[in-house]
Order: sequence, then structure tokens, then C-alpha cells
Amino acid sequence: MNAWSIPSPSESIWHLGPLPIRGYALCIVVGVLVAIWIGERRWAARGGEKGQIADLAIWAVPFGIVGARLYHVATDWQLYFGEGKDPITALYVWRGGLGVWGGIAMGAIGVMIGARVMGLRVLPVLDTLAPGVLVAQAIGRLGNWFNQELFGKPTDLPWGLEVSDHVAEAAGYAAGTLFHPTFLYEALWNLAAFAVLILLDRRFKIGHGRMVALYVMAYTLGRGWIESLRIDSVQLDDVAGLRWNVWTSIILFALALAWFAYSSRRFPGREAQVYREGRGPGTESADAPAADEAAESAASESNATGSSEAD
Repeated sequence: MNAWSIPSPSESIWHLGPLPIRGYALCIVVGVLVAIWIGERRWAARGGEKGQIADLAIWAVPFGIVGARLYHVATDWQLYFGEGKDPITALYVWRGGLGVWGGIAMGAIGVMIGARVMGLRVLPVLDTLAPGVLVAQAIGRLGNWFNQELFGKPTDLPWGLEVSDHVAEAAGYAAGTLFHPTFLYEALWNLAAFAVLILLDRRFKIGHGRMVALYVMAYTLGRGWIESLRIDSVQLDDVAGLRWNVWTSIILFALALAWFAYSSRRFPGREAQVYREGRGPGTESADAPAADEAAESAASESNATGSSEAD
């Protein structure tokens, strides 16, 4: 080992009495909370109400966790099914194994459902949330550090990652081998991408789903090269010479770029309203006087008619 190598945590679980606190789960939770905090600030700046992003998280988080786990199990099904495997372990989310693609896709579906229920415009909501998701992903990646997983190829760079001897041997390498800390690379990339997206949004007031497109392009651009360093295997590990997740990154980058170009041409600028028509702060109070006035008018007409008939 060298003086600059990165040690792995000696423990990934702590106990508060009978309650186990897992480093992986803690990173996920902290990441979600930070993303909500960032989203609330950005949403208020867009004209939304405080607390609405937290309400949307009630939809997004369960959808995201289910989607992330389904994607992981689908691409690494051999870990849970087949001879000598216990399928019930596919439900053990706390042991690690969340596919970011499934988590983002299903989480976005949850957000869209919640936005419709709350009377919010979907694209402004997604644009608001996108940068904060990068920070959540960066924090969540530290969970891989606690679990000693998703590291890269052996390296002699000063910041090589130390792992337990049994982890190195299980990966097919000698004890004491240092590895690329690919989870750290991705975390740092995501934080840099977050800063770039925030600066671009402040400068150009990006809307109509283009912030989401920039998020996808920024994330997949980094994931593509980082993925080439990883040694963990998935079921579809080699498709035409590339890892499955590299192909996913290429396809999503192209789709995001196409949407950005189309949206820029078709919907320049940013949405003026973040609420659907007839919804939003003051809508009910604004409608109330009109409704009262209509009721009073109807009552007056009824009284006038009644008096005429009595005469």
C-alpha cells in the first residue's frame, strides 16, 4: 500500500441498540434529502410553493427504489436465480444493488404522477429536480465504498483503492491489489456536472425539458468512460465489444441530445407558469369572489321573480 491510497471502511453496519444502520442505505437517504433541499430552493425560485418538492418525493422515492432494484435484478439475475441461489435475496435492497437507469426512469414516472395530482406542470418540475439528482447520485455512490463494490481495474495511481483481501480475491486478484475507485470518479463527475448545470440555468433560464436533457447528457458522458474502467460483471456484459451500460449511455445521450435540439427550436425560452391552468396559489381565493358574486346575483333574481309572482 502507498501513503496516498484510499482505504475501504472496516465496517459498513453500525447498531443503535437493535437497529442496524447500514452505510449504503444511509448514503441513499442522505442523497435523497439533499436533492429535496436543492429542489425546494430551485422550485421556489421558479414560482412554486415551499413543500411541494417534498410532497413529490413521496411519489418519486418508492417508484425509484423499485425501478432501481428491478433493473439491477434484471441485468444481474444470475446472482439471485438458478442452482444454489435464493430468489428471496433479490428483495434485500440494503445489501446493495440498485441500477441507476431503472431508478431514474421509475422515479421520473413517480414525479410525473405526483405532479399531475398536484396540478403542476411536468416539465418545469423535472427541470427543477434534475441538477439535484446529480448530487443525490454522487452521495449515493459513497454507499458502494462502504460495501466495497463497483471498483475498477487494478491501478498503481496514488489514489488507488484498498479493499479487503477476500474482496480482492473474489474479484480474481491478489490480496493487496489497489483498484480504481470508480464510484469516487462518478461522484466527482456528478458534482462537477451539477455545478455546470446550475451555471447554465442561471445564465440561459433553461426550460421545456432541456435541463433534463442536459442532465442525461452530462451523466451519460461521464458514465460512459467510467464504465470502461469497471470490472464488475452484469449478465449482458459484452454487446458488440462494449459493456451493456456503455450502450445504454450512448443511446440515452443521443436521445437527450435530440430532445434538446428539438425543444430549443420548438419551445425557446422557459415556461412562464409552473402550474397547470386553473391550479396554483391564489386560484381558489381568486375564484371565490366570483362565485360569491354569482350566487348573490342568482339570489337577487330569485327574489325579484318571487315578488313579481306575489303581486
